[in-house]
Amino acid sequence: MTTTGLRPAAPPGRRSATARLLRNREAVLGLAVLAVVVAVSALAPWITPYDPDAGDADNVLAAVGSPGHLLGTDDQGRDVLSRLLAGGRTALLVSTASVAAALLIGTVLGLLGAFAGRRTSAVLMRAVDLMFAFPVILVALSLAAVLHPGPAVLIGTVVFAAVPYVTRVVFAEAKVEREKDYVEAARSLGASRAEILWREVLPNLLSQVVIYGTSLIGVNIVFTASLSALGLGVQPPEADWGRMISEGAKVLVNGSPGVATFPAVAILLVSLAFNWLGDGLRDVLDP
Repeated sequence: MTTTGLRPAAPPGRRSATARLLRNREAVLGLAVLAVVVAVSALAPWITPYDPDAGDADNVLAAVGSPGHLLGTDDQGRDVLSRLLAGGRTALLVSTASVAAALLIGTVLGLLGAFAGRRTSAVLMRAVDLMFAFPVILVALSLAAVLHPGPAVLIGTVVFAAVPYVTRVVFAEAKVEREKDYVEAARSLGASRAEILWREVLPNLLSQVVIYGTSLIGVNIVFTASLSALGLGVQPPEADWGRMISEGAKVLVNGSPGVATFPAVAILLVSLAFNWLGDGLRDVLDP
């Protein structure tokens, strides 16, 4: 029997996982929103109608729908739509990079805490507790004083704030995995502690880490926007959603609510999209 022209069927597990994801309306909606935002942000340098950092003193606070300015202009005459498109790149890059770093550090610390000796584990977890208790805003202010306000301050602050949460999640899950039969079997076959950690336990925790990290990105988009609004993040005239909200708040009473409202809506949609995607991945990877 010839099989020419036939393609191998996808594994049943993969088909069922994809089907579960596609049946989750929130996950599909989250993916669609993120796909649009990522595409628009990546193409921002070529599709923005105006220079997002260039002002026009003769066209200050133009209303929404004004000729040539679909979303109006801000108090310096800068096109709101152009700044909205350009600001998405900073929000996505900072949040994604910082959460990725936090996931890496927190996963390593959580695994070490679960499989290290009792004394080492206790010291490590108490250090994590101290990170929980330390004021995050003080970390941001300290980094801003040393590095000067900018994306590096946002990334460093998010990493410091997120690492203890990731560590605790991985630590709890790793302690559960540590008592399972496959770990005992690997140990009885002579596997070292490092081999058990990286070859046996970590692959079984990756789905939980991915799910948690996806939702964490959504939370940190709001957090980094708040830091930028306080002046600790991206500095003017560079476009940033948090900075746009801070600047737009000054002209809310002047009849120009769109300057602050549009970036706030963008932050809300992207944050919700990441949370919807995280819920969908939870249904797929941990049914």
